[in-house]
Amino acid sequence: MKWLFKEEPTHFPYDELVENGRTDWAGVKNPVAQKHLRAVAKGDSIFYYHTGKEKAVVGVAKADSQPYPDSGDPNGKRVVVDIVPVRKLQRPVTLAEIKASGRFATFDLTRLPRLSVMPVTDAQWAEIERMAKSDP
Repeated sequence: MKWLFKEEPTHFPYDELVENGRTDWAGVKNPVAQKHLRAVAKGDSIFYYHTGKEKAVVGVAKADSQPYPDSGDPNGKRVVVDIVPVRKLQRPVTLAEIKASGRFATFDLTRLPRLSVMPVTDAQWAEIERMAKSDP
């Protein structure tokens, strides 16, 4: 499967993931986002999305583990996934561009803006990749 993970660039930008070489994707508390995180499998592709002022897909990462218990969760209900960087996109693809394209009406990114982990269909993935290689 393919996914989109959101992160505030002032907290953990994609470049920091590249610098570190990996991270555990922790701190996801929303039940729907946790449900999605539980479905991630090692090897799955992930779009890395910067929230906040940027609001753009900026890079590609890969799941480097199956979900496992979040050691920071005192209730023991949440999971985390290890991710590794793959590559930066040729250029960021903004949320405004995604919304304006008309091809993402069913995409959770446009429908559920607060959701931090979401599935991406093959068609959505291909279109974002195409957009990243073209002028805005």
